[in-house]
Amino acid sequence: MLLENKVALITGAGQGIGRATAVRFAAEGAKLVISDVDEAALAETKAACGDAEVAVVVGSVAARDDVQKMVNAAVDGYGRLDVLINNAGITRDGLTTRIKEGEVRFMSDEKWDAVLEVNLKGTWLCCQAAAVPMIKQKYGRIVNTASVAALGNVGQANYAASKAGVIGVTKTLALEWARYNIAVNCIAPGGVKTRMTAAIPEKVMAGLLSHIPFRRIAEPEEIAAVHAFLASDEASYVSGQVLFVDGALTAGA
Repeated sequence: MLLENKVALITGAGQGIGRATAVRFAAEGAKLVISDVDEAALAETKAACGDAEVAVVVGSVAARDDVQKMVNAAVDGYGRLDVLINNAGITRDGLTTRIKEGEVRFMSDEKWDAVLEVNLKGTWLCCQAAAVPMIKQKYGRIVNTASVAALGNVGQANYAASKAGVIGVTKTLALEWARYNIAVNCIAPGGVKTRMTAAIPEKVMAGLLSHIPFRRIAEPEEIAAVHAFLASDEASYVSGQVLFVDGALTAGA
């Protein structure tokens, strides 16, 4: 098993990619701490992990105290923290600018701040907290989550900025923490079959698929498989990398 006896913290584990990753890690022998803001969803994820050891922490990655509780659950419960999967994220889409009644209006501060707070600051806070035990034990695997939107996407200036920032944080921490045997990588998914994409109208989805060489979006389990590889010792010499998991969408970019 790829992750036998490894201790992993997975954020945003209540559904979608986070849940699929928790299930995959459990099957690979990991001991888990799963977190989300949705307590009921976390209970479903824990049940899906079968007989694996799973600790549940309800909280927001944007709150430093909540993040510390997540890391403490690993260290106090299992004695160490080997893997951090920074999966939690939100969207608050809207055009950057629009004209209405002759007035130029911009994306609201609320939308901008909310997305940067969770996606970028949340990633940073989790990395900070996880690094403390990882540095002490001279071992760690951190996998952050960017997106193909980091390259730019209409209606997602806030989301694109947050994910481009995650890439910058990933590369910087990889350089700074290599001396402690901590590998820091990042995946950048394209479209993934989640509750969010299920709400996309059929005609819009058809248009999106026409731009993807594979002509489909990913299953959450396909992203979880990449998480498992990067979290394992099979990827021991991989660090500072951004892996686009997008069905060749950005291959020609």
